Amino acid sequence: QVQLVESGGGVVQPGGSLRLSCAASRMITSVFNPHVWGWYRQAPGKGRELVASISPDRMTNYADSVKGRFTISRDNSRKRTFLQMSNLNSEDTAIYFCNALTANKEPKYNWGQGTQVTISP
Repeated sequence: QVQLVESGGGVVQPGGSLRLSCAASRMITSVFNPHVWGWYRQAPGKGRELVASISPDRMTNYADSVKGRFTISRDNSRKRTFLQMSNLNSEDTAIYFCNALTANKEPKYNWGQGTQVTISP
């Protein structure tokens, strides 16, 4: 059974940076590599939203709210995806999750625990 393990969250001041990591354990590379992978977030009292995605050929897409500040990347050999976040603000406070996307752009696997990102002065 695939496990998604997110890490790298923390408490940072406005304007700060964080790099999140997601490991897809119990997944062989031949399964990992063809997936589009995405980073999602869920802020307090809100639904989960997709903020960034990366295709197998490393085409990226971003939500307008993070464009220019977040960068998604992937390391197929390590079965990991990353989210570099900069110029963080209070609206970025959320739990961040990763997942693969289906052809209908729905999350494919069971969610991991996520990693908490808190922006606080």
